[in-house]
Amino acid sequence: MLLAVFLLLLSAALIYLACEWFINAVEWLGARMQVGTVAVGSVLAAVGTALPESVVTLVAVLLPGSDPEARDEIGIGAAMGGPLVLSTIAYAVIGAVLMLVHRSAKVRPAGSDELLEDQGWFFVIFIAKLVLGIVVFSWKPWLAIAFLLAYALYVHRELRSAKVDGAHSDEDLEPLRLQPKRGRPATWAIAVQTVGTLAVIFAASQLFVIQIESIGPQLGLAPAVTALLLSPIATELPEVLNAVIWVRRGKSELALANVAGSMMIQATVPSAIGIAFTPWHFTPTVTLAGVMTLVSIALMLLLGRLRKLTAGTMLIGVALYGAFFVGMLILQ
Repeated sequence: MLLAVFLLLLSAALIYLACEWFINAVEWLGARMQVGTVAVGSVLAAVGTALPESVVTLVAVLLPGSDPEARDEIGIGAAMGGPLVLSTIAYAVIGAVLMLVHRSAKVRPAGSDELLEDQGWFFVIFIAKLVLGIVVFSWKPWLAIAFLLAYALYVHRELRSAKVDGAHSDEDLEPLRLQPKRGRPATWAIAVQTVGTLAVIFAASQLFVIQIESIGPQLGLAPAVTALLLSPIATELPEVLNAVIWVRRGKSELALANVAGSMMIQATVPSAIGIAFTPWHFTPTVTLAGVMTLVSIALMLLLGRLRKLTAGTMLIGVALYGAFFVGMLILQ
């Protein structure tokens, strides 16, 4: 247990440092590719930071194991638990950091209007994802294709934003860490730093997940509970840490876009894997996770329409995650 805790702390520190370098690189990548500012967070950064949870689902359902049913539970739980953590804990963390930076609970995060559009997409797709986990029919696996197409359409829409809003500017960017003395870094350096930091984030996240999964049985937790409660916290760590870094730098629009973009990936890509290769039939605990995710996003959409989405109201996510935790204990 002590070794697992040490490795948890070590991997968390590695993820944070890698995220610092990754954010630095991905902003330069967005400027070089002439991608819109929001798309830097919702597509470029999200694709990188969503890799760990996608791999957890892929490995759980495709690689052979001693207990296929338990592995299916882990895969489904990871696909459903990620959006729950992001829609509650991640947004609450953004709210808390905004409050610390601005010393006010009433400050509205920059980029909240674009966030509402993205979350509207997510809300519709996630309802379909949840309904498919409740009903049973033979041709369900074929619907995995529809989820992949939905994500492709979302990416196309996000990338088109550069034509309307303008490309991400490199005027106020910090020098690339690999070339700190150059005003405009070389393309190869941007690519090396992006890929290298992603490799570190991926490896450290996998180490984090392995320790979490080893601690679960020692605490007497079932595989589905570990997948829903512990693994998502580990796999969503890059998004949460990215959000903290970006908000501290006054770029809350990028923080919100990264979380929203990661949620869109998790609503589609891991779901497509799960729908194609597992029965995709939810236990009551998994269904509860899906319902609480929808409740969280519905509240965010409502607060946004009322112009009351502020740093303070974003902390509601903590209460919603707490409600899920209590409900999960009752259902066990």
